[in-house]
Amino acid sequence: MLPKELTDPKSILVVGGSQNPDQLGGSVLKNLLDQQYKGQLFVLNPKRDLVQGIVSFKDVEKAPHADLAIFAIPAANIYPILKVLSLQKKIRAYIIYSAGFSELNEEGRKLEQKILNLINRTGSCLLGPNNIGLLNRNFAGIFTKPIPKLDAGGVDFVSASGATAVFTLEAAQQTGLSFNSVITVGNGAQIGIEEVLQHWDEAFAEQTSSRVKLLYIEGLREPEKFLHHCISLRNKGCHLVALKAGSTEKGIEAAASHTGAMASPDLFVQALFEKAGVIRCHSRYALITIAGLLQLSASAISRLAVITHAGGPGVILTDHLVNNGLDVPTFSEYHQRMIKNMLFPGASASNPIDLLATGTAEQLETVIEYCDEQIDEIDGIIVIFGSPGLGSVKTAYEVIHKRSNLDRKPIFPVLPSVVNLKEDIQEFLNKGHIAFFDESLVGHGLGKISKINRPEVYTEQFEPTESTRIRKVLQGSGYGYLEPSECLEILRNIGIQTVDQFVVSKKGDLNKVVKKIEFPLVMKVIGIIHKTDQNGVILNLNSLKELQSSYKRLMALKGATGVLIQPMVSGLEVFIGAKRVIGFPPLILFGFGGIYVEIMKEFKQVLAPLSTSQAFKLLSELKGHEILQGVRGKKGINLEEFATSISAISLLMTEFPEIVELDINPLKANSSQVIAVDARIRIEEI
Repeated sequence: MLPKELTDPKSILVVGGSQNPDQLGGSVLKNLLDQQYKGQLFVLNPKRDLVQGIVSFKDVEKAPHADLAIFAIPAANIYPILKVLSLQKKIRAYIIYSAGFSELNEEGRKLEQKILNLINRTGSCLLGPNNIGLLNRNFAGIFTKPIPKLDAGGVDFVSASGATAVFTLEAAQQTGLSFNSVITVGNGAQIGIEEVLQHWDEAFAEQTSSRVKLLYIEGLREPEKFLHHCISLRNKGCHLVALKAGSTEKGIEAAASHTGAMASPDLFVQALFEKAGVIRCHSRYALITIAGLLQLSASAISRLAVITHAGGPGVILTDHLVNNGLDVPTFSEYHQRMIKNMLFPGASASNPIDLLATGTAEQLETVIEYCDEQIDEIDGIIVIFGSPGLGSVKTAYEVIHKRSNLDRKPIFPVLPSVVNLKEDIQEFLNKGHIAFFDESLVGHGLGKISKINRPEVYTEQFEPTESTRIRKVLQGSGYGYLEPSECLEILRNIGIQTVDQFVVSKKGDLNKVVKKIEFPLVMKVIGIIHKTDQNGVILNLNSLKELQSSYKRLMALKGATGVLIQPMVSGLEVFIGAKRVIGFPPLILFGFGGIYVEIMKEFKQVLAPLSTSQAFKLLSELKGHEILQGVRGKKGINLEEFATSISAISLLMTEFPEIVELDINPLKANSSQVIAVDARIRIEEI
């Protein structure tokens, strides 16, 4: 947990405090004074005795003790002063704004590490370097503007980037969103995103803590720690909304399996957010919009009335709501008749409700009240009201203000006329309201909120006898890719059905195989990674002669070391894959198999472990789920067995960390069974 010396200091020393508010040390000092910091303020400045009315010390040896020291001087000058402050003055909390550290070059990295070593040795804490500081209701320890609206009911915000934090705060001012705290970690030498989450989690108080947490993330050093505290905060009733940069990182160009090719770094991040119950968005405005929606309603809203005086935006919003899985129900004839009686001729009452440009504030209030009190088919109301081109909207905005305080159902105001009605919108925000300017962002945001569930924890384990058998196979295999027979043996041990198979590396052995297996058969080349690409799979072989001919052709392929012979298995091709990277729980992928997994991208990703019921739910979210259930006279697959197999693979990856990659593609699934036809498993030294 972050110490009080950092979050609620009773005294602050600004190192490099300046008279000039356009400099770092001058700007932070001005912010502290403007925001009426109630503690003691001191300045360290070698040229002045008084800085902005605050006592300044010219010599660090004569500087007083303080709870917090804020550095606003060049990076190269910091260490000698820090040494005196930490060893002699016993200051235990620091914010370093300065750039020129690990983000710059190797020399900067070494200097940052030197500072961190001193910080750790003295039991101190460090925020930064290369950040804009920390802001909360206790003090404004940042050197930038704007200073957002601060109140206990506001959101908490942590950002890896100072610039992104500033731009986000500017965007927030347009919506009226308030903040409880803003923390920028910069290089995160000691305090990163994970440590701030830990602080929010451990310091959480049921009655007073903010329930909405915003995150701007550029990288995660400890994904497991991130996951733990996100789940804990979600289970305490908090909502987490994250904007993650770097979603197009270049993955492995040549992978040895379908899973390896698909499991990009961003796919791990996406699965991490889903496991943690974090709402992911892709822009600052989306981040702020979702935060505002959560401030207006802590519970998910799924059925909405749209009220507007401009038909176009109402239709656009309705499209986005429906496309994001929400319901804009058409009202009954009775409700439509009642609403039409409130409006001018030509108005629409079916939902969206269009008051027309000539609609009055009185009509707006009557319709909002009716939707709130009389229509049970909705649980939220969106009001779009901008400039109609003539007249004033003050009375209409007063109606929204009044009804927002009276209605049982939440009202989400969309006030799009940010130029024509700038002053009127600001007056509305000044009354403590939140308003949005883009109906598309509202539709997307409500959709994302509705899809986020509380995280589930799954802790089942294999039976000891199962684990012993699996361990025996792994210990006898060596590192690298397991033999096909070893792969299938492991799958059988965790309850996944497998097809009979025979490995042949001598043509004469084909005669032995046909005595043990029934036609038709399939032959696959061994030693080549992507068999299909090299025409390394031959189907429907019905005689020894066909086997011999196919063997000759496959063994002529470059890299071939043998062939695998299996009986033909009918059914829909599905797949399960898994991959491990350092720091993350194993990633499990599953969905449609064969070449379709790469072409159709019909798969789900989730971090292990997961239960059968969780897997079953995720399968139902696949776009092609109807195919799995059965469609147009064709039987579906055994979904329960498929889900059980997915859960078993997740458990395998959880209990055996030496397995770094696994690919079962395809699994052949029909109405009675799911059977593994081909598998690859790679193990590495732990």
